Amino acid sequence: MKRQVLALASVLAMTLPLAACNPLDIAGTIGSGSSNLSSELANGANALSSGAPYRAGWKLAHQEKFDRDLGVTDAAWQKDPLGKDSPWFVDEFSDDDIYFDKLGGEAFKRAVEKANIYRKSVKTGQDGWLTVEVAAQDLDGDGKPDANPTLATKNGDGIIDVPAWNSGVVLTSSNPLPDEYRIEYELKTVDFGGKRERNGELTWNYDGKYNGYKPGDCKTNFPWVRKGDYSQDGAQTPNPCEKPWGDVTKENGYYLLSIMDYAKPAPHNNIFIHSHRKVGMDTYSVDASWAKNYKVCNPATGQVEEYTDSTANGINQIFFDGNSFRDPKFAYNQFVMPTECGLKVGDDPNATIVATAELQPDLMPNETYTFAIERHKDSYVTEMTGNFRHVGHKTLRYERKFEEADGHSIWHYNQKADQYKGEHNQTLEFEGPFGKWSKEMWPAGSEYPDNFVIGVPHLNYYEGSATIDNLRLYTR
Repeated sequence: MKRQVLALASVLAMTLPLAACNPLDIAGTIGSGSSNLSSELANGANALSSGAPYRAGWKLAHQEKFDRDLGVTDAAWQKDPLGKDSPWFVDEFSDDDIYFDKLGGEAFKRAVEKANIYRKSVKTGQDGWLTVEVAAQDLDGDGKPDANPTLATKNGDGIIDVPAWNSGVVLTSSNPLPDEYRIEYELKTVDFGGKRERNGELTWNYDGKYNGYKPGDCKTNFPWVRKGDYSQDGAQTPNPCEKPWGDVTKENGYYLLSIMDYAKPAPHNNIFIHSHRKVGMDTYSVDASWAKNYKVCNPATGQVEEYTDSTANGINQIFFDGNSFRDPKFAYNQFVMPTECGLKVGDDPNATIVATAELQPDLMPNETYTFAIERHKDSYVTEMTGNFRHVGHKTLRYERKFEEADGHSIWHYNQKADQYKGEHNQTLEFEGPFGKWSKEMWPAGSEYPDNFVIGVPHLNYYEGSATIDNLRLYTR
C-alpha cells in the first residue's frame, strides 16, 4: 500500500529518521498493513524507502575506517585452557562445559582436547574501542592452528578471512554497548556461499568452490554435535571425519550484524550461539533437504517465495523470541521476522525461516550494503540499505519493542536487572546419555549486556571472506 510521504516522515520522526547531514529521499513504497503506521512500527512493521541510512538524532562516538593495520595478523596465538577459568568461558553451553559433558562424557572430553583451540584477542581502533576475536582448531596437535583466520586491512578496507570450517573471526566492541546506541557498517563484498550466476544460470558451484567452500576432505562439525555416539565404538583417538560428526559444506553463512547477550563475544561452538542472540541479521546458505521449509520474501510484491527458487543469499533478519524455543533441547530461541510480506514467526513448519530480502554478491563491490542495529529506550531497530534482488536500492527498517502485545518479547533484552521482573523465566531440562541438568533461562535479577558481532562466531561451521568498511558507533 502506498501512503503520502509526509505521513511517513511525521511517524518516522519518533524513531530517529532522516540521514545525518543530508536529507533522506523517502519517496517510494512503504510497508503495507493497517492505516496506522505508528502501530505498525510498534509491532515490527517496516518503513521501506529508496534512501539512505537513518542517522538523525545520533552522535558519532567512534568510527573505524580500516585505513591502518589492526595488529591482528602479527598477534601471537594462545591456547584456550578451557574450563571455567578460561578468559573465554561464558556458561553451561561453552565449549567444554556441562551441556556437552552430559551428551558425550569422557569421549567428548577426548574430542575437545583433540580440537586444541587456539585464540587471538586483539584490541584495536580509537582508544582500543574494538576487539577482534580470532579462533582456530589444531587437529594435528603440532601447536599451530590448522588455518590462519584473520581481519586484515587493504586499500582502506577490512578483510575478514575465514579460510577453514574449523576457524572463526568476529569483530566486536571491547566494552558492552551503552543503554542506547546505533551500530552500523558497510559491507563491500561477501563470499560465504549461496548461489552465483554463471553462464546465465544460478549455481552452487562457482570460482572453484561449492557453496563457498574450497575443495577438501573432512569438513565436519567436530568436536560438537547435538546427537549421536561420541564414543565412536570405544575409539580412544577421535576421528573428526567419522560419525557422529557430519559434513558441513551444505551449510554456509555470515553474521552481517547481531547483538549478543553477553559482554565479550568470541567464536565458540555453533550450539552456543543459538541461545545468546537478542537481535540479528545473517545469511544462511543451505543446499540440503530441510531448505524446503525456508522461504524468501519478495519485497517488491509482498509475496513469499520458495527458498529453493532463490539465490540462497537471503538476509535472515530476526528478533529472537523470549517466550518460546524452536528447540528447547538446546535452548534454541524461536524466530520473529518482520518482512514486507508480513510478520513471520518460525513456528510455521512450512516457513521456519523467512528471509527479508536477497543480497546480490555478484554486483559487489560496485554495489555495497549498509547494516545497522539500534537500541532505543524500549525497542530495537534493524536496518539494511542497498540494492536488493527484485526491489532495487532500498532501505528496509524494522522496529520491535522489548515487550510486544503479540506475546513475542525480545530475548534477554534487559541490560540491567531492574529492567525486567522475571516474567518470562522458564526452567529447561537438558538430558544426555550421561545425565541431566536444568537451567533457569531468564530469571529475575539477571542482566544481559549488549554487544555486537560481525563475522563468523562458529568454530565448526562456515568458510569464506568478506570486505567491510566505515564501522560506526553512535550514541545519544
